[in-house]
Amino acid sequence: MKTYSVTSVDSLKPIAVELLALFPESHIVALEGQMGAGKTTFVQQVLKSMGIEELDGSPTYSLINQYESPFYGTVYHLDLYRLNSLEEIFDIGIEELLYQKCICLIEWPEKMIELLPDNTIWVYLRVEDDLSRTITIKNDNKS
Repeated sequence: MKTYSVTSVDSLKPIAVELLALFPESHIVALEGQMGAGKTTFVQQVLKSMGIEELDGSPTYSLINQYESPFYGTVYHLDLYRLNSLEEIFDIGIEELLYQKCICLIEWPEKMIELLPDNTIWVYLRVEDDLSRTITIKNDNKS
């Protein structure tokens, strides 16, 4: 487990690069944090670090954005905020994504925690009192 203090968007790049080094171990990244904690901003930095230049922003309204990385292949960014049940999550085809050879970056993963594999990489984002962010990356289990 690693923890980082973030005071600007510019300080996200080295954290994103470190996260990318974990991908041989897992292809699922679960991003957990309150609304406004910076999950989408962090995902955008990860996508840029993967060589993806055209970003669609948060998939809150489309639920899933698909990208092609010249280095990592197919990457999906999922935002489950608007989904309210596992049935709705199954309806978007999540099972297929979890077992494909692709990378999945999932915002609001707590809505489908029981579906995530044990080797899921967890990224926890927290807003501090001074409005800086703390990012913790954990890649050993769901707890």
